[in-house]
Amino acid sequence: MIIAFDVAYTESFAHVVAVVFEDWTSKLCTQSYTLNVQEIAEYESGQFYKRELPCILALFKQVKEPVTMILIDGYVTLGEDQHKGLGQYLYEALDSEIPVIGVAKNSYKGTPSDCEILRGQSTKPLYITARGIQLEQAKNNVQKMYGKYRMPELLKQVDRLSKAI
Repeated sequence: MIIAFDVAYTESFAHVVAVVFEDWTSKLCTQSYTLNVQEIAEYESGQFYKRELPCILALFKQVKEPVTMILIDGYVTLGEDQHKGLGQYLYEALDSEIPVIGVAKNSYKGTPSDCEILRGQSTKPLYITARGIQLEQAKNNVQKMYGKYRMPELLKQVDRLSKAI
């Protein structure tokens, strides 16, 4: 099973959401999870993972399905030098056993052009980074996801659910 996470924040808590789906071409999720995390770290520029990682890990503990791949809204590695991003920290927190694919909507300074994919009729790329899976395979997987627009439908769904606070 594949799981996609997203987190939205209020002033007092984080709203974490995950959707689980069977394969890359799935139109619908088979299960969704939500959790409000009351104790969240303050935002630190360049240290985003410190705020988001504990939230994702807290929700991941509730997941009953056997997960073979994780998608996050953001980067696994950052820039040309592939500094650790949220996805890399998540991959390591799960003992490097489950591959993590990052799908980012905005470019991070120094992101290599080979991380870009175009979906649908969009001329604005998505930025794909990954650990535990080859980049080309990660890009192909995201390309196959259901939906005719730039952002795959299940990733739109997890984003909407995270903001439905």
